Amino acid sequence: MNTVVAQAPGRINLIGEHTDYNLGFAMPIALAERTTVRFEPDGTDRIFLRSKEEGDGSSFALSARPGDVEGWAAYPAGVIWALSAAGHDVVGGTMEVSSDVPIGAGLSSSAALECAVLLAMNAATATTMDRSTVARIAQRGENDFVGAPTGLMDQLASLNGEPDRALLIDFDSTSVRPVEFDLSAHGLVLLVVNSNAAHQHSTGEYASRRESCNRASRTLGVDSLRRVQGQNILDRIENEVDRRRVRHILTENQRVLDSAQAMADGDFRRLGALMAQSHVSMRDDFEITTPHIDLIVDSLLSHGALGARMTGGGFGGCVISLVPAAHVEAMSASVTEDIADAGFPAPTVFVARAAAGAQVCTDP
Repeated sequence: MNTVVAQAPGRINLIGEHTDYNLGFAMPIALAERTTVRFEPDGTDRIFLRSKEEGDGSSFALSARPGDVEGWAAYPAGVIWALSAAGHDVVGGTMEVSSDVPIGAGLSSSAALECAVLLAMNAATATTMDRSTVARIAQRGENDFVGAPTGLMDQLASLNGEPDRALLIDFDSTSVRPVEFDLSAHGLVLLVVNSNAAHQHSTGEYASRRESCNRASRTLGVDSLRRVQGQNILDRIENEVDRRRVRHILTENQRVLDSAQAMADGDFRRLGALMAQSHVSMRDDFEITTPHIDLIVDSLLSHGALGARMTGGGFGGCVISLVPAAHVEAMSASVTEDIADAGFPAPTVFVARAAAGAQVCTDP
């Protein structure tokens, strides 16, 4: 059997947080940072994992079931389990994993690993499937094997990314529409401030937000909050917490659509304002930010960013901002100083750009 190599990027969500599992809208980009899986099939019934970041020694049987594998190995085990459960061929061998996607930063390192493993396995077994199917298999592995109740955004973004394009995703139809996002043409950059405070979906906070949305849907008699988009229904939800959660989802969906129009119009000041509004909604209505993250957003805005917001599932991770390219160094220094003055750990600051999606490499 021939060695295959697949790569899949992390992602940044420009706007549209926690909307995916509510069948709403989001607009991520794929990153240049990516995870690479080099797979050497050997015809056995086990996968052996090697990782520059996590070390060697992890392995699992192709017959592994949910609960059998723990730690980072659960992600490749989960998607291979989901692939096999869907009736597709899987084969044993050695997977060597390397990645420059920051872990625990809300940049979807898990989905990058999942998609790279799936593309490598499919290439090794000559299995052909469309990218929407790959995304759903990856999601099932993360949901039902790993136990993280995430939506579909991360996988769709990793698989469908395009250079200098954002992806307007409609999760009701799972359609993906590229939207021009060439910031350099407008003298801007997307500045990412990694708080270096890892977010944890598995703590139950993510799951509790999802259940709140599901509970509100049941109250409203619909299968998803998408069915009440654009309707004045908040007064029908007696639970005050659930009402705020719903308000975030419905207003966030509209912000995504408005952001896509602003980008098409080249109106990045409007986009920045929508990003700032999104952060306020995440802070006050969905309650998934932290004082550390809020400080970073406030600092960026006070030093001249057009817009700033937390990105990712919440409770840590990264803040993104639209910043004039000429001010990147000064902005980075000022924000770093503000964070240090507040007693938080030093951040990692970098510029991100929309990049290509996952692919099987032609030269292993």
